[in-house]
Amino acid sequence: MAFQSPILAPSAAKTLPRRQFMKLILGTSVLMGTGIFQQLAFANTRANIGIQLYTVRDLMQQDVPTTLQLLASLGYQEVEFAGLYEHSAAQVARWLTEFGLTAPAGHAMLKPLTEDTTRVLDEALALGHRYVVMPYLFDHERSEGLRSYQQLAEQLNKVGERCQAVGLQLAYHNHDFEFVQMAQSSPYEVLLTQTDANLVKMEMDLYWAAKMQVDVPALFKRYPGRFPLWHMKDMATDGSFADLGQGIIDFAPAVASAEIAGLQHAFVERDVTADLSRTLQQGVTGFKHIFA
Repeated sequence: MAFQSPILAPSAAKTLPRRQFMKLILGTSVLMGTGIFQQLAFANTRANIGIQLYTVRDLMQQDVPTTLQLLASLGYQEVEFAGLYEHSAAQVARWLTEFGLTAPAGHAMLKPLTEDTTRVLDEALALGHRYVVMPYLFDHERSEGLRSYQQLAEQLNKVGERCQAVGLQLAYHNHDFEFVQMAQSSPYEVLLTQTDANLVKMEMDLYWAAKMQVDVPALFKRYPGRFPLWHMKDMATDGSFADLGQGIIDFAPAVASAEIAGLQHAFVERDVTADLSRTLQQGVTGFKHIFA
């Protein structure tokens, strides 16, 4: 089952009946026929249109292949996994090929990363991943303040070595709490400075960085090449989530610094939405506008 952040409420689609599920599929198919959603190519960036599958976790829970087919038909080219929903990596990989999708990255929590490393890496390789991303640190895993992150840095370096030995790259995904100042430093600063830059990269979630008023371009310049993965989600005026391109975040400075950051893959994401169909459609439109 996909990882679900304990700080977020379940999405509105959690108990989506089969009839509504199919209505969503058919409804987006009608819109596709209008020519609104097309496969997109960007001449000035290496970023294809990607989506973090946590966004559609409830649809994935009900029907993985139909959900992947839907995303591909909307114009998404890449997906980032957040669980396989009791399917084998080999089966999911076949669906990816069938629908013309690639999966350059997937999320794995700290415990399986450190205690079941071989299985995690084998699944990542079977799915065609290049990156394995640690997506979240639970409260009890960061209860000792900066010391917790110093210990985490040691763990990530070790896992990063295991990843590189089989041709994979480890990365860490931020939320907001990594940017909280503690004793003249921050957890994020600890992770950046105490992990090996070659062994551990960063997946920059631009929403959480904006929420903490992080100067993202300045961070990219201080640590060039450390940010090959981005999460693209927008913010409403009240600080809650918004569909990509419909909120108040100015993505232009980050995009202008994409080469310095080392951007390779960007993923649309919205943790909670009341209108999943609209979120998916606007994700493609917003992505196209931001990276135009």
